[in-house]
Amino acid sequence: MNTQDIFDEMWGTSETLRRPYSDFKSWYDGEDPKRLRAKQREAEELFRLTGITFNVYGRAEAEERLIPFDLVPRIISGREWQKLGRGIEQRVRAINAFLYDIYHKQEIVRAGRIPEEMISRNDAFLPHMIGVTPPGGIYTHIVGIDLVRTGDDQFYVLEDNARTPSGVSYMLENRETMLRMFPELFSRNSVQPVQNYPADLRRSLAACAPPMTGPKPTVAILTPGIFNSAYFEHAFLADQMGVELVEGHDLRVVDGRVAMRTTEGYKPIDVLYRRVDDDFLDPLNFNPDSALGVPGIMDVYRAGGITIANAPGTGIADDKAIYSYMPDIVEFYTGERPLLENVPTWRCSEEDSLAYVLDNLADLVVKEVHGSGGYGMLIGPTSSKKELAEFRKKLKARPGNYIAQPTLSLSTVPILGRSGLTPRHVDLRPFVLCSPERVHITPGGLTRVALEKGSLVVNSSQGGGTKDTWVLED
Repeated sequence: MNTQDIFDEMWGTSETLRRPYSDFKSWYDGEDPKRLRAKQREAEELFRLTGITFNVYGRAEAEERLIPFDLVPRIISGREWQKLGRGIEQRVRAINAFLYDIYHKQEIVRAGRIPEEMISRNDAFLPHMIGVTPPGGIYTHIVGIDLVRTGDDQFYVLEDNARTPSGVSYMLENRETMLRMFPELFSRNSVQPVQNYPADLRRSLAACAPPMTGPKPTVAILTPGIFNSAYFEHAFLADQMGVELVEGHDLRVVDGRVAMRTTEGYKPIDVLYRRVDDDFLDPLNFNPDSALGVPGIMDVYRAGGITIANAPGTGIADDKAIYSYMPDIVEFYTGERPLLENVPTWRCSEEDSLAYVLDNLADLVVKEVHGSGGYGMLIGPTSSKKELAEFRKKLKARPGNYIAQPTLSLSTVPILGRSGLTPRHVDLRPFVLCSPERVHITPGGLTRVALEKGSLVVNSSQGGGTKDTWVLED
């Protein structure tokens, strides 16, 4: 990848300061570098005291880690955000329509736009949801759309997160930290707020409650427990929303309703924001060994007695093989061309595509269809001959388990390095709330940054950090 082809969001490609960063740069030039480095250390200490950590799975140490925070904000103009917002809303509405269709008449399959086996043989397709319509017709109550930028006016969707998208607590804490440490920066820049997200989330979830619910729906968050990597976020959101954080053993089915244990007995729940995977949600319907879910909750759900957010079976919409059909999905359900482009994708399940991927493995990024967190992927240009050879064997053994994409020239945003500002690659996860009333996109999102020079892997589990994301009013 030629570094001269990389778009820097502060400097563009011509070393001319881009307008969204003008006020920040004036402020930065007047700052003492020693003060900024001290503030960086102060921010890390704040995160440590707050308890913002995550668990690293699959490693011997498996310890809790602090996600590194960089105090240089990622700044997006209001005009850029409006364009992104239109594309994100179009995509999210199409995803919801797709989920309704595949669990009902499967018209997109009948029309030949998606092969039938991509649905029926997909591990994320949930037969229990066939014929079920969630309250309000909403499947994806909370969505995270991962975006990458390659040019001044060019964004691509890298992934759709339609099951249980995480990271919103970091978006909120990043902003809180910046407001606390640099209040003067916000007086010089008209930055759109993100702090309303918890109230917006509760309002959006309440609007999706079952029809027989009273005027004040009871909302709760279901967590797998303290050993889950995102437990901090579960507890944080429950606190911020003013709702109960519950585990499976706190819930039971009482008189056809899902109820939570309280000091006054069991109280019915109208909306359950679950952070437990489908397979562990109901031991009577799915994995019988699960101690994380609620026996019988799917029966209550199918009878319309509770809203589960996101709906069971939504995982098929963020399957990376289905992702490759998203341009067709958007066009089929909206009648419009996609406003946000996909990254070109080869489905390794197809013979011709597999042959191309094997011939060009050193130039491609290969991902597991159901993978996440940066695990199980290959970045060809930075892999050794041994790693390429080993991955070649995996591809040949289970081609349907992988998709491949070109190595994009991801945009860079400066971080505060030892000698000043230095560019690092980033992506962006905006958070979208869906209800029968509206689609709401929080103006900002989670910017993840690859802290190692030249690295394209931004995942926190792989050493990445986060930044505050500013959307200007302009």
